Amino acid sequence: QVQLVESGGGLVQPGGSLRLSCAASGFTLDYYAIGWFRQAPGKEREGVSCISSSDGRLHYADTAKGRFTISRDNAKNTVYLQMNSLRPEDTAVYYCAATRYWVLRLWDSASEYDYWGQGTQVTVSS
Repeated sequence: QVQLVESGGGLVQPGGSLRLSCAASGFTLDYYAIGWFRQAPGKEREGVSCISSSDGRLHYADTAKGRFTISRDNAKNTVYLQMNSLRPEDTAVYYCAATRYWVLRLWDSASEYDYWGQGTQVTVSS
């Protein structure tokens, strides 16, 4: 059974850091691109970052560049999102998603991903 499980969310003060994890089971990440998305209340789901398995290419939304870092550990079948210098506007539910890397065209388009996790809440507040 294909499953993605996010963890690592929580409450953090502005300027703080969190590391989100996306653990995959039922399939190997070797052939998949993994994206991180987020959705704040009343807003559409937006792409945050993506890592491809084929060439290790990384993608970041403008709001994430310089603050967030995506990485993967194929041995653990896990993808991470290190988030630094967090801001209140980063508050959202964060999801990871997977799709076969050879079909991915627009990394920040949610419709291109086949598998989704249940999400983890990130709240940035003082």
